[in-house]
Amino acid sequence: MSSANGDSTLFDVIVVGAGPGGLAAGLYAARAKLKSVVLEKELPGGQINKTGVIEDYPGFSTIDARELAQKMADHAKEFGAEIRTADARAIRKKEDLFEIETAEGILTAKTVILASGGSPNYLGCKGEMPYQTKGVSYCAICDGGLPLFRNKPMVVVGGGDSALEEGLYLSKFASHIYLVHRRDQFRASQILVDRVKANPKMELVLNSALEEIGGSDLVEWASIRDLKTQQIRKLDVSGVFIYVGFTPNSGIVKDPIQKDEKGYILTDQAMRTSIPGLFAIGDVRQQLTKQITNAVGDGTTAAVAAEKFIHGTLDQAAVCTRRL
Repeated sequence: MSSANGDSTLFDVIVVGAGPGGLAAGLYAARAKLKSVVLEKELPGGQINKTGVIEDYPGFSTIDARELAQKMADHAKEFGAEIRTADARAIRKKEDLFEIETAEGILTAKTVILASGGSPNYLGCKGEMPYQTKGVSYCAICDGGLPLFRNKPMVVVGGGDSALEEGLYLSKFASHIYLVHRRDQFRASQILVDRVKANPKMELVLNSALEEIGGSDLVEWASIRDLKTQQIRKLDVSGVFIYVGFTPNSGIVKDPIQKDEKGYILTDQAMRTSIPGLFAIGDVRQQLTKQITNAVGDGTTAAVAAEKFIHGTLDQAAVCTRRL
């Protein structure tokens, strides 16, 4: 495949990030016979490689996260998608083209699909990193219903809307929830605070900090420090869910782009950003929930929209679908 102007170094589409959304975008771009490449600095699959078992992806009642990531990558490759290991460091628009700066040099494209995702903010307590996928989680919807946590006590850390919302969601599965917050007042909306206080499964542990997470192969306990008395309380729990913020990887775009107050990129229904030719999908864009299914749908839409943008027909067409 070569681009319309014959330049073999010019891509029609560059997808930045090979999470589920990026892989779906790569698949659809390849299916459309666009000269494209998917860039990923780590393993294909992105953040789901840090998850253990997935139970909420349609078609798979239970599947290992890494296995699902590999299946997605293999499927994209079957349609001709190229997945290249490269750390995309900056995206800039130069006239009508995009330049993507990588450690290996500059790549040029007519359109870019940004699937750079984001990362949960880590608490930094002892045991947090070793027990990721073994009882430490940052997503209740993803992991809360797993057998690892069902009908067992859990710790939820945080004081904002996300922490309380996820804690309430987890209360459907947990036997008991300790809601740990550093202050004596929550930052969350009052209606959520009222619901938490009225939930018999939820115990407020205020003016406290998560000190350490431990166990054998899986999480078995968490120690909590009272910030007023400095006393340590050891809790027997099977899960620790941490909600102290999420940072979208939107800073890679070096041109002015519309974002919300938290740094999420704003898009329309075709995944278009405020920069013509730049599309954003998945966790890096503003949306209601961060799920694999959302990202895959975003990637599909963005690839179809990118094809129409290249052909000059996007503005005249509603968001459409392409059959495989």
